[in-house]
Amino acid sequence: MLSIQHFSKTYPGGKRAVDDLNLNVAPGEIFGFIGHNGAGKTTTLRAVAGVMDFTEGTITIDGHDIRREPTAAKKVTAFLPDNPDLYDFLSGIQYLTFIADLYDIPQKDRQARIQKYAEAFEITGNLGSPIGSYSHGMKQKLALISALIREPKLLILDEPFVGLDPVASHLLKGYLSEICGRGGAVFFSTHVLEVAEKLCHKIAIIKGGVLVKSGVTEELVGDSTLENVFLELEGEGS
Repeated sequence: MLSIQHFSKTYPGGKRAVDDLNLNVAPGEIFGFIGHNGAGKTTTLRAVAGVMDFTEGTITIDGHDIRREPTAAKKVTAFLPDNPDLYDFLSGIQYLTFIADLYDIPQKDRQARIQKYAEAFEITGNLGSPIGSYSHGMKQKLALISALIREPKLLILDEPFVGLDPVASHLLKGYLSEICGRGGAVFFSTHVLEVAEKLCHKIAIIKGGVLVKSGVTEELVGDSTLENVFLELEGEGS
């Protein structure tokens, strides 16, 4: 579903944020991307989502090259950054309708999906209010709904559990599994290592822009914990 081959990104001024990254995410997989702030996680996610240009390496989503076929790749993708920008002057339902229009979601399907997720995340009563009046948590839930109603083949999330209450976090985990059950895949970064260890089929750890470990979660963790593995890798060479 996602193939990252020899991806590198150097910012103006010479800072190399990611160096020769190779990763593959198969259909049905929840793939966790772990690393400290500044390790290269967000740079990678933004490049995969097609919102950051790059010149080194290739990234394909469901067989579509993100640079050569950006529209086809983005049509099957949903990306949520860690702090999504929403249109505060729109109401919640206006924003979801806007997203549904962009992705050509049929009227019948969009209504059913919006109702399903809005009720689950308990914001149905707020959909008629301006987004600018929403709390941070409500905005995060609305952004999640805008991604889920697309039923993407690849869902890309940057720190999705930060700021979510326990009920919403539990719901999101279930919806990620639903996407995988439909043959889709999830690629997300997180600092919540306990969640990653329990939820992810595979995990990759990046340090200083370089992939230092990757594999099936159970094999990567072994008899230890993901936290211990991560801290050991972070401590090497520091």
